[in-house]
Amino acid sequence: MTPTLGKKRSSAGGREFVACLVVSIALFTLSCQSGDSGPLEMVRGAFQTVTSPVRTLGATVMAPVRGLGNVFANLTADQATLSELQDEVDELRARNAELEEDASSAQRLQDLLDLRDNNDLQSVAARIISGSTDSWSSTVTLDKGSSSGLTPGMPVTTSSGVIGQIVSCSATTSTVRLLSDESSSISAMIQSSRAQGMLSGSASGEVRLELVSTDQEVATGDVVVTSGLGGVFPKGLPLGEVVSVTSNPGDLYLDIIVDLYADTTRSEEVLVITSITEEQRATADDIAEADAQERTNSEGDQDSQQDDGAQDEGAQDDEGQSE
Repeated sequence: MTPTLGKKRSSAGGREFVACLVVSIALFTLSCQSGDSGPLEMVRGAFQTVTSPVRTLGATVMAPVRGLGNVFANLTADQATLSELQDEVDELRARNAELEEDASSAQRLQDLLDLRDNNDLQSVAARIISGSTDSWSSTVTLDKGSSSGLTPGMPVTTSSGVIGQIVSCSATTSTVRLLSDESSSISAMIQSSRAQGMLSGSASGEVRLELVSTDQEVATGDVVVTSGLGGVFPKGLPLGEVVSVTSNPGDLYLDIIVDLYADTTRSEEVLVITSITEEQRATADDIAEADAQERTNSEGDQDSQQDDGAQDEGAQDDEGQSE
């Protein structure tokens, strides 16, 4: 390239720059003078209208690209940030479990308070801390004992129903024999018909309402409650529900199987009933009804024995005639 040609190009470039600068100043001045209604504004509007589809298409195309950019940024986050976020998630999850447990415990305690208030029970709250220590008994251990005023013989109940009776105490713990234990037997009755009997456990854990004569009205679904006889358990506390009633020919008593309301495997808090009032004991009518049922059962036993004796005598006469 010759020096003359270089000078010509440089001179031409300078003139183009000056010309563009003059045109820009002129357009700016004209735009300021004409405002929003001038010819330049009309040209700008027309240009925007023509290029609008192109700009919309461009934005649509770029949206996934921007999304991928965000994903890529998350994927490339440093390990310290990810660990910190995971720690926060773990902490929130643990806190949520803690709050749910607190709410569940508060509800159980409220249910016990309702039971105490509704039945006017003199009681001490305690917590189940362990189950049976052997395979031939059904017991639970409470976290309170004689130092809290507890003594053997006191009834124990959850908000769902009675679970059993204290059989031994140390200073700080108590052992409760459950209703399902084969040594357990308490006075109970059918809530609807007032038929009275003894609720007894068994080695298998099955619970029966015994000594209810066949002339009493008992049906599946009937509620079984404490009768108040004996002055140990307050009258009317829920025990369970009748799930099976069988009356075999010749039997004096119904075979009644009861499903207990309280499940100690899902119970934690209990009430130990420390004393009962006269109003919570069986009434004179209840005692008279129990005596009447017992007399009926005794007469039935005597009749049954007489029938058996008559059958034996008949058998002996038959043998004598045969000889």
